[in-house]
Amino acid sequence: QVRLVESGGGLVQAGGSLRLSCVLSGRTITYYRMAWFRQAPGKERDFVAGIRSGGTTYYADSIEGRFTISRDNAKNTVYLEMNSLKPEDTAVYFCAADRTTTTWSPSSYDYWGQGTQVTVSS
Repeated sequence: QVRLVESGGGLVQAGGSLRLSCVLSGRTITYYRMAWFRQAPGKERDFVAGIRSGGTTYYADSIEGRFTISRDNAKNTVYLEMNSLKPEDTAVYFCAADRTTTTWSPSSYDYWGQGTQVTVSS
């Protein structure tokens, strides 16, 4: 059974940086499309960044080049490096994985982590 565990969230001032990690267990990450989503209070869960099994990366327009997603297949881990953080980046960040999806829609992902809180103060 696939399990995802995120870490690295916290409280940071605007302009600061954080690095989120997501470890996949139960299967090898190699064949999975991995993505980060975020959900602010009262809002829908939105796509942030994704990486295909071959390494191609995709980002939401709102990220504007501030975040970088990467994967280390040897460690079964995907990362989200977040720089120049803004108060509007405050949300719970979720890692997701799926072997068959071809989209970045959250409804198409079978496996989810528990989420990690990111709070950016102004």
